[in-house]
Amino acid sequence: MDLTASGTSGMDVIATAGHVDHGKSTLVRALTGMEPDRWEEERRRGLTIDLGFAWTTLPSGRRLAVVDVPGHERFVGNMLAGVGSVPAALVVVAADDGWSAQTAEHVAVLDALGVRHALLAVTKADLADPAPVLADVRERLAATSMGEVPGVAVSAATGAGVPDVVAALEALLAGLSAPDRDAPVRLWIDRAFPVKGAGTVVTGTLAAGHVAAGDRLQLGGREVGVRGVHSLGQPVEHAEATARVALNLRGIAVEELARGDALLTPGAFRDTAELDVTLARKPGDRLPAEVVVHVGSAAVGARLRPLEGAAVRLRLTTPLPLRVGDRLLLRDPGARRVFGADVRDVDPPELRRRGAARRRAEELAAQPGGTAGAAAELARRRFVRAADFAAMGWPVPEQAIAVGPWLLAPGLVDQLAAALPGIVARYRQLRPLEPGPPVAVARRALELPDDELVPAAVREPLTLREGRVVVATAGLPDRVQQAVDRIRAALAADPFAAPDADQLRAAGLGPRELAAAVRDGQLVKIADGVYLAPGVAEQARARLAAVPAPFTLSQARSAWRTSRRVAVPLMEWLDARSVTERLPDNTRRLR
Repeated sequence: MDLTASGTSGMDVIATAGHVDHGKSTLVRALTGMEPDRWEEERRRGLTIDLGFAWTTLPSGRRLAVVDVPGHERFVGNMLAGVGSVPAALVVVAADDGWSAQTAEHVAVLDALGVRHALLAVTKADLADPAPVLADVRERLAATSMGEVPGVAVSAATGAGVPDVVAALEALLAGLSAPDRDAPVRLWIDRAFPVKGAGTVVTGTLAAGHVAAGDRLQLGGREVGVRGVHSLGQPVEHAEATARVALNLRGIAVEELARGDALLTPGAFRDTAELDVTLARKPGDRLPAEVVVHVGSAAVGARLRPLEGAAVRLRLTTPLPLRVGDRLLLRDPGARRVFGADVRDVDPPELRRRGAARRRAEELAAQPGGTAGAAAELARRRFVRAADFAAMGWPVPEQAIAVGPWLLAPGLVDQLAAALPGIVARYRQLRPLEPGPPVAVARRALELPDDELVPAAVREPLTLREGRVVVATAGLPDRVQQAVDRIRAALAADPFAAPDADQLRAAGLGPRELAAAVRDGQLVKIADGVYLAPGVAEQARARLAAVPAPFTLSQARSAWRTSRRVAVPLMEWLDARSVTERLPDNTRRLR
């Protein structure tokens, strides 16, 4: 695999659909000059078994990649892997055979996937009159998601009508919506194989975003590096949607990969095993209990639980990286039925109480799409991490309140702010010596997921102080306040005469009362059992300024006119606050 790259990949991608032996691969060869069947067995039997790929440049300069799918009913799983990420279809029906059971099944798949762009090619026009088949099939397609489809008669064997197919493809592709090239990458792998000298290579249809050599992509629980990018058989610097791409991956063996795996922009998707969906059409018959879920090239089993009407909950056997708005195809293998389903919630609420399923269905039915739907979803959740909300597939509503990495529903902060004063009051009633609840306690009372959300609810007269939610003007209980006032009065007369343990006890100030006074800023704890008034550092400095430096502890004690019990811890307290500096000979000086 040549890793020398230049240029950018940009193209259109289309998938074939139709019954076996109706000439899909033959038409692809006539259009592209390439053989789409990759296996020797396919060429020997004239039967497409797996996905085939071919490409060409149209007269307008558009580059077109074609995913050729098998038409036999036994290979419908392979067919689904090919059309899942492709925006348009080339429906092929033979003039000498017409509409068939497999045509109906393929068209039902396209309809369930919500494909809106298609071209009808009636092949083998040299063997039978194509007009009746053109009219019949166009009428059938008109009742599907594809609507009024242009039709062209063609004979790949003689070449008649091939230019008409090319012209019709040009018109079809010109009408396709531009892909979102800034979207995150989700590349569903349809092939994985080793290349000598290059290592592991995977292919898929890049439906959105862009990818370049050097990118890091997520695969399951690990990240892999993109060593090189190929598109339409050529190395390119980077590829933009829509494109068929081959990526040379670093750090993973081909045996660790399988069709249906997805390469993702890291952090942009979340794996989900349980989701709520809405069926594209309300089913006429009873839904199966088990289905196969197809999305991209993936196919996984799922348990299906009807909620009510078109709303359904799915439990996947294997988690998938899904987003709100994804279109899934649910296949009932036993009855050969398929259902289109739109993903509505990739993190749905539990259904525990009687009637919960019906209420959930009503919520989904009432939920709008787009930004309005995101606002409704945020209101239901109340709060969510912004990265998780985006990974679910929701846009951020303008009304959302951002608090750090969190999004809060409009009005929620007001509700929290209204509830918080009562929480603080109840806490202080139970613990009068504490100024208010720690932030973690307030968070639990408000039923919030993270402490960092609490400050958003703190409004006057509340404030945050030392990790607690407190009333800014709150004081101590009357009895405690009176005792502290007496101590403060004594300290006002003699700032360094800290009361001893007996005096504190006699005043009614135990450890809890003293701690409350310290938290309230009315006393300063110098050391265990040594409490002075606020401003003591400035008073201590002022007295020491009159003492020649360097000074001893004894000189400082004399300046403060206090005992050694107070002087020793006070000097160490001043050292720790850089008011004083201890010298090697144990003398001090003011800083």
